[in-house]
Amino acid sequence: MSESDGIRYLHFGTEWIQGAMRLRKPAELVLAYTQQMMAWLLFTRPGSQERLAILGLGAGSLLRFCLKYTPCQVRTVEWNPSVTAICRAFFRLPDNSRSQIDHEDAGLWVQDPQQHGVYRAVMVDLYDADAQGPVRDTLEFYQDCRAALDEDGVMTVNLFGAHPSFELNIRNIREAFGGKVLMLPEMDEGNQVVLAFKGGALDITAGELLERAEQVQADYGLPARRWARELLSSRRATQPDLS
Repeated sequence: MSESDGIRYLHFGTEWIQGAMRLRKPAELVLAYTQQMMAWLLFTRPGSQERLAILGLGAGSLLRFCLKYTPCQVRTVEWNPSVTAICRAFFRLPDNSRSQIDHEDAGLWVQDPQQHGVYRAVMVDLYDADAQGPVRDTLEFYQDCRAALDEDGVMTVNLFGAHPSFELNIRNIREAFGGKVLMLPEMDEGNQVVLAFKGGALDITAGELLERAEQVQADYGLPARRWARELLSSRRATQPDLS
């Protein structure tokens, strides 16, 4: 761990940051890419009947945020129990009846038919200590992630835009999701968040997207207006007509 300016950072034995928490506001999403991992909120409104899945616990940022700001049940998949233990000891991992953590390989977890058709959002952030690209990136993995979504579900994935793994991941995500893919611009840190859609959540007009962005920004304190503008101006989206 390291700390600076009231923020505690998680490292897996290297200088790479694997997660962060503001000590005075633990549910805040400190890192810009973790905020963007919630961009699925632009396309669906989570209710108490919906379930969310987080693949890769990190410092628990997405879990803390989802438990505080949504009424959903949240299932987190983390391969290493030591990461969960560290989060409980130093990153205020919530003890909440709506939260369940499975210590399992995420690639095997999404293969399980019991997980299929269940989740409104699947947030994928799977990196090891070297942080040189996702540890799960095959076509089959992304097909299984799609299968885990409910009929209106959305997947968000944290990638490194400048890394050689990026094009492989994009190609596999596009094939798994039939081209229903949007990308937010790469950030200074190199992270680039990709959204992929199973059903009709993408079938909205530009006006509807901007209206939803206003509501997301008001309800969650996230920079959703900027996201919407970036998505609308992006020429890298392979399909959807947001005009």
